[in-house]
Amino acid sequence: MTDQANYQQLEQMITGYWKSQSIYAAAKLEIADLLIPGPQTPEQLAAATQTDAESLYRLLRALASVGIFEENEAGEFSLTPLAEPLRSDHSHSKQALAIMNGEDQFRPWCEIIYSLQTGKPAYDSIWGKSIFEFLSEHPDKARIFDKAMIGIHGRGTDAISDAYDFSKIKVLADVGGGNGSNLISILQANPGLRGILYDLPDVVERARSLFEQAGVADRCDLIGGDFFESIPPGADAYLMRHIIHDWNDDKSLTILKNCHTALPENGKLLIIESVIDPGNDPFMGKFVDLVMLLVTGGKERKAEQFRTLYQRAGFELTGIFPTETELSIIEGVKR
Repeated sequence: MTDQANYQQLEQMITGYWKSQSIYAAAKLEIADLLIPGPQTPEQLAAATQTDAESLYRLLRALASVGIFEENEAGEFSLTPLAEPLRSDHSHSKQALAIMNGEDQFRPWCEIIYSLQTGKPAYDSIWGKSIFEFLSEHPDKARIFDKAMIGIHGRGTDAISDAYDFSKIKVLADVGGGNGSNLISILQANPGLRGILYDLPDVVERARSLFEQAGVADRCDLIGGDFFESIPPGADAYLMRHIIHDWNDDKSLTILKNCHTALPENGKLLIIESVIDPGNDPFMGKFVDLVMLLVTGGKERKAEQFRTLYQRAGFELTGIFPTETELSIIEGVKR
């Protein structure tokens, strides 16, 4: 690349938040939902969103220039393939993800130096509490978080079922399973499997209706509790997706040791997360690692770091199963 091309590429990276925050605004205003019936003018959209028509036009014009929405010769805007997932009713909706990242998870990036200097999450410094405490006190934010997790996990859930054989497991416990979308998908793909969803009591209650809607409520027990204190027995495999990366090694070990206590001999531990490979290749997990630094205080890990954690908790790491996404299934067996 020429020097000029390098300069332009760097400028695009530096100003990347311009696009992400513009997408946030469109998601927050539910523009994609308003365009489901067909093209509309900025004036029509402004009336529906209680915004200034000229200002809204400027936002839509900018987003249309990068493929999100499209302006026709009549000055009307319509949906594009890139804008479709911003609809709230889309099967892989990213609307909540855009809102979550544009609001309370955007601010910690403004305080990244704090986290780099202290090793502590900027999120806690801003709000005076952890993200999980914050969500428990703000049900509206918790609902957005739940929907955002569905948007993040949707594509990966199918890939997990394709990459790992759950058919030999009798009872699978999803520890910290949140809204249950991951466990629901696995139960639907494995009719002979029973499940346990274990998370904080208020989280479990938010998930109950989803299991009923999915038709798997009769095959799953929903249990409220704190995985730092104990984990309920009764499963021959314990799964955690995007849980251990929320915590530092000491707190992660507490969770893993509680899993070890609950599991029968030779029971399986399945952690589903990114595994960071050495080298300079692009990998989304390297930036998710920064999100963990800023928001939760956790981190993404290399294979050897997982192996060490497993050994310290009494497990043998028996396999790492890559999926078609950035996630891998890290399998361990109780020893």
